[in-house]
Amino acid sequence: MTDTETAEAEAMAVLDRHMAALNARDAAALAATLHFPHYRLSQGRLQTWQTPATYHADFLARAGEGWARSAWDYRRVVASAPDKVHVDLQFTRYRGDGTALGSFRSLWVIAKLGGRWAAQLRSSFAA
Repeated sequence: MTDTETAEAEAMAVLDRHMAALNARDAAALAATLHFPHYRLSQGRLQTWQTPATYHADFLARAGEGWARSAWDYRRVVASAPDKVHVDLQFTRYRGDGTALGSFRSLWVIAKLGGRWAAQLRSSFAA
C-alpha cells in the first residue's frame, strides 16, 4: 500500500469510529475522532471548539427533534496526501422510527497531527 492509500484508509477508519461513537452517544470516543481546536463551517458561520468539553452537547442541540442515529450515505476521497485527506460525503439523520430527518452533504478534512489521525475541520450543509 502506498503512503497515500494508507492515509485514505486511516481517514475512512476515523469516519467509521466517528459515526459509531456518535450513534453510541459516547462523548469521549467521539472527541477522540477529532482534533482540537475543531472547526465547522455551516450556514455562513465558522464554529470553533477549542476543547471537546461541549462538542457532543452542541451536536445534540443541532441534530433535530427526535434524532436517534445517523448513517453515511456515501464517502468519496477527493484529494489526499500522506498526512491529510479531503472527503466529500453525505450523511442522513434518522428518527427512532427509521424515518429521515434530513440528508446533508459535507467536506471533511482528516489529518495526521502529532502522529494521530482525526478530523480537523469540515464544511457542512447541515444546520
